[in-house]
Amino acid sequence: MTTNNEQIKIDLYSDVSNPLDGVEEIMMNNDWVYNRVADDEMTVTISSEQGHYKLRFLWQDEFSAMQLTCMPDITISPNKCDMAAQTLQTINSGLWLGHFDLQKDMSGEFGGGSDDMMICFRHTSLFRGNVESSGVEHMEDVIDVAIAECERYYMTLDLLSRTTAHDDQTLTLAMMETQGQS
Repeated sequence: MTTNNEQIKIDLYSDVSNPLDGVEEIMMNNDWVYNRVADDEMTVTISSEQGHYKLRFLWQDEFSAMQLTCMPDITISPNKCDMAAQTLQTINSGLWLGHFDLQKDMSGEFGGGSDDMMICFRHTSLFRGNVESSGVEHMEDVIDVAIAECERYYMTLDLLSRTTAHDDQTLTLAMMETQGQS
């Protein structure tokens, strides 16, 4: 026999549909070719002004949570990981949604070596209590923010991957907000 509180909890979780269905709609509206790896996972690679990004969506049903990972086409060699971690910490302190981190480059998709690290933008959204039609606009916004933040810091991240010698002044200059394009 379930108590009233247990029934309310069951009802809340039963309202949640799989938001990946809504993400598929976003992919089709943008004419992006995506891969629905499983019921709970989807990937897509897109191009933008700065570079290419692999987006990975992972639906975690037990938590009613969607994790979005956006990976720029940039790899970091092991000898640059400390500087990259410090730079990402500085960048993260100014973000209002999501964060950047490093993860092992398991796929080699962007040409990294076996010990290289990938820079990733991550954000997890909770969907508990949302109904089938909700969440599409929310996920559109999260995707837009992820791509915008990757674009905003692309040159800094690229500098981390390419330059052999960095100093705080060079990275600070690379992270400055600019106006317009040259």
